Amino acid sequence: MSILSNKVEREELAPGDHIYSWRSAYIYAHHGIYVGDGMVIHFTRAAGQEIGTGTVLDQFLFSSSPSNSGTPCEKCGDQSNLHGVITSCLDCFLAGGNLYLFSYSVTPTFFLAKARGGTCTLAPSDPPNIVLHRAKYLLDNNGFGMYCLFKNNCEDFAIYCKTGLLVETTFSVGRSGQISSVLAAITSIMSSPLRFLTTSASGLMVVASGMYCVSRYVSDIGIRRDANKIPVETLVAQLCQGVPQTMAT
Repeated sequence: MSILSNKVEREELAPGDHIYSWRSAYIYAHHGIYVGDGMVIHFTRAAGQEIGTGTVLDQFLFSSSPSNSGTPCEKCGDQSNLHGVITSCLDCFLAGGNLYLFSYSVTPTFFLAKARGGTCTLAPSDPPNIVLHRAKYLLDNNGFGMYCLFKNNCEDFAIYCKTGLLVETTFSVGRSGQISSVLAAITSIMSSPLRFLTTSASGLMVVASGMYCVSRYVSDIGIRRDANKIPVETLVAQLCQGVPQTMAT
C-alpha cells in the first residue's frame, strides 16, 4: 500500500479485507467487507434516501446503494431499494468505480501523509475469521442500527467489522475517517484562534494545515479514548432492545 494510492486489483483481495470505491467524482467513498467468492457485505441506504441531511451535502450526495440502470444484476437482482446491511457482488458494490483497500495499523507518519480521510487508520485489524464473523452476523440480523451519515455510515460499519470498536458517546462523530476529515477541515478554517496566530496568507495556510492534521489524528479510532471493544452479539442484542448503538458499552 503506497502513500499515493490504495488501489488494488481484484485478485489481490482476501476474505475479511475492508474495501472501498470512490463515488460522485471522488466526493465520497462507499465501504464494505470483502467476504470471498466475489461478494461484499456493506451497510447502505436505499436509493434517494441519503438526501435530506439538511446540509449542502444534499446537493452532492447520492445513495451508495447498488443501483441497476436497465437489466438487474444476475447475481444480486435489483438492490436499489434495499437498505441496512446487505450483500452484493463486487461489480454492484463498485458501481463502475475502481477498487481500493483500506489500511490498518498504519504509522502516524503514514496516516498524516494520507491527507484525505477514509483511507487508513492507526487501529489494528482483528484476524480475518473474526472480521468475517462480525460482518456475517450483522448481515444475518441486519444489526447495525439506523444509517446516519455523520455517526453511523458505511465506513463506520466496515471499521467496526475490522476492529470491534464502537464510540461510547452520542455527542461525537462515529469512526468514519471521511467525516472526521471534513470536520477537521471545517475546524481548521473556521477556528477563531487562527486570526491571532498569523497575519500572512502563507502563515495562515501553515496554521490551518497543522490544525487539520491534529484534528484528523486525534479523531482516529486507533487512539480515541471514547471507543470500546464490543462483541457483535452484544451490539445486536442491545440494538434489538432499543439501546443506541453509540452507547452499547
